Amino acid sequence: MALLELSLNLSSAPLPDPVYDLIREADRRDAAFFEAGLGRKFSRYVPSDPTVVHASIASLKEQKLLRGFRFCEWGCGFGVAASIAAWHGFESYGIELVTELADLATQLAEDFDLKVEILNISYFPEGFDSFEGVGQRCLVAPDRPLDPDAWMPHPEYEGLDPSEVDLFYVFPWPGEEKMMMDLFEAVATEGAILLMYLGDGEMGAYLKDMD
Repeated sequence: MALLELSLNLSSAPLPDPVYDLIREADRRDAAFFEAGLGRKFSRYVPSDPTVVHASIASLKEQKLLRGFRFCEWGCGFGVAASIAAWHGFESYGIELVTELADLATQLAEDFDLKVEILNISYFPEGFDSFEGVGQRCLVAPDRPLDPDAWMPHPEYEGLDPSEVDLFYVFPWPGEEKMMMDLFEAVATEGAILLMYLGDGEMGAYLKDMD
């Protein structure tokens, strides 16, 4: 398998009123979160730009690049991207290890009558981990059998089979971009797409394709 970079048109999608209202409320809750000093407690929580998430999903739909409509946000925080995906008609999931953030994500979706399932787990399936490499974090994946024909189970989450996810989204911590792309390659199946927010309004999009 290989990753094929996709082009996105981020300027053609208007912001519908329901999405605008969702983003505005999420921004208000973000501000209250940091004003309460919780940013120090959860120092790895940094929100992305939800308007870019909306435009990216709209672009993929417009170009008919999606094989299906199951969405997963890795490290979802408040779950804003997962809620936007639900508004777009996806069966939407968010994965968040920090219980307090997972609860906030669930509450946001419920307050806007959006069906989003937040899984309070790690985005590393069983057998996966990471370590600090030279200038970046690196993925640790389960060892493959020496026999190339030997059966190896596909990675799974409790409550979600990643092989059935059509669109993943992540805003990686600096130095974790390659690790998350490697994780996507390891758990996704052919035809799935990864959206990766790169900061400053830039979104990368990658299709898992055959070599």
